[in-house]
Amino acid sequence: MRIAVLGAGLIGVSSAWYLAEDGHEVTVIDRQPDAALETSFANGGQISTSHAEPWANPSAPWQALKWLGREDSPLLWRLRADPAQWSWGLRFLAECTSARTRRNIVAILRLALHSRERLGALRRELDLEYDQLTRGILHFYTDERMFENALPQAALMREYGCERVPKTAAECLEIEPALRDSQVPIVGGTYTADDESGDARKFAQALARCCAARGVAFRFGEAIAGLETGSDGELAGVRLAGGTTIAADAYVVALGSYSPLLVKPFGIRLPVYPAKGYSVTIPLESQSAAPTVSLTDDGHKIVFSRLGQRLRVAGTAEFAGYDTSINPTRCAAIVQRVKALFPRLANAAEPELWTGLRPATPGNVPAIGRAKFRNLYLNTGHGTLGWTMACGSGKLLADLVAGRKPEIDPAPYMPS
Repeated sequence: MRIAVLGAGLIGVSSAWYLAEDGHEVTVIDRQPDAALETSFANGGQISTSHAEPWANPSAPWQALKWLGREDSPLLWRLRADPAQWSWGLRFLAECTSARTRRNIVAILRLALHSRERLGALRRELDLEYDQLTRGILHFYTDERMFENALPQAALMREYGCERVPKTAAECLEIEPALRDSQVPIVGGTYTADDESGDARKFAQALARCCAARGVAFRFGEAIAGLETGSDGELAGVRLAGGTTIAADAYVVALGSYSPLLVKPFGIRLPVYPAKGYSVTIPLESQSAAPTVSLTDDGHKIVFSRLGQRLRVAGTAEFAGYDTSINPTRCAAIVQRVKALFPRLANAAEPELWTGLRPATPGNVPAIGRAKFRNLYLNTGHGTLGWTMACGSGKLLADLVAGRKPEIDPAPYMPS
């Protein structure tokens, strides 16, 4: 079949690879001049099956109330006259029950584990290099109560195949010695040895080159204006901003936070809302006392990944619609936390600040599969776990297009 993939981020490029592997004629369309230049550009760098607990959990409403109005809070909700924001917020609250949290953890974890396996196989097959490290991910805690609350979730993840193992404070410092200099005492943590880290943009661009070598066509610098239907009630083409229409047999919408805007005219109410995340990339001196194990600071909702001679620090969530402006206060809060945890960090230059819109569903479970039309597929809504779920999502999507039985149950991710 001729398949048009809309979006050249991690999810779009991964989808294109697996579709091309099945022998389809694939065209990828993106408004940017290269792959992974928006949400996938400077994310946290983690392939983290251990981060399967969704934002929507029983403690989330109380945490949100505690942080309300604080510009430097890990989660910032900017109330807007936006029906989509209010609708998403109400659905988020509905996902905060214990039963739904457990269900969502299991769905996220199964896809994340499948994706980590696919990534490893792809890396070996294509000999990809993207500043990857396979040293695991350490969740550390500086608050005793938060550490205790994390243990039942870690036990649940172990039950479903993610070896997230509790560690004492001393064991955390053995795993990552750079934390020994922390001005904030570490009280404990959990460690997942099989998790990984790496530069998502480098990976996506390397995989895009492999796709092109396999015959995938990339139309960069082409903004998508809309979709068109034919007389048979199916999609008939992608209309570009310049007026050109590209016809295909099937269409895959992988536009991240912008996916709902594209499908809304067809009555598809996709529960995806942009959650603005921030990252700070710190160039390191050669002898810098920077971490080499990827870290998650759960209390402050930020992650740390060593990418060669750079330290990527990313996180927080700001619900402010499609605003992509950088808030200096939020970036300063991230930098302040870095200095407290790693006072001997030696940076070679000023940190690079970045922000991007993460496509979040209320329960953090992505939408993957056919939607409304026989030839329309969605692959979006991965929130903070786009890098973690990318390869598995692309493979699952390709299986569904081919009519094959996927390696994991696709039901939890169906757009309906």
